[in-house]
Amino acid sequence: QVQLVESGGGLAQAGGSLRLSCAASGFTFSDNAMGWYRQAPWKQGELVARISSSGRTKYADSVKGRFTISRDNAENTVYLQMDSLKPEDTAVYYCNAETTTTQFMGVITTLNHWGQGTQVTVSS
Repeated sequence: QVQLVESGGGLAQAGGSLRLSCAASGFTFSDNAMGWYRQAPWKQGELVARISSSGRTKYADSVKGRFTISRDNAENTVYLQMDSLKPEDTAVYYCNAETTTTQFMGVITTLNHWGQGTQVTVSS
């Protein structure tokens, strides 16, 4: 089955950097999009960054220019480099994998898989 294991969270000061890693297994990593989401206390979760199987990236407006998502298909790992951190980046960060399955009549369904989450805390 799909497994996503995050690492790299922790405490950083405002203006500092952290790098999150997500090791994936149980599916063909190179064929699927990967992403990072976050959820701050008492807030709805949001997409932080996404990278397609071809390497195309998408970022939330709040992190553009500060965060970089990348993937290493040889290592089945996706990364989130977070620079110029702000206190409002404090959240639990979740790794996401999108897999697809073909069902009846060729209908393609996207399935979302999640890691256990890693806490990122940015102090001012």
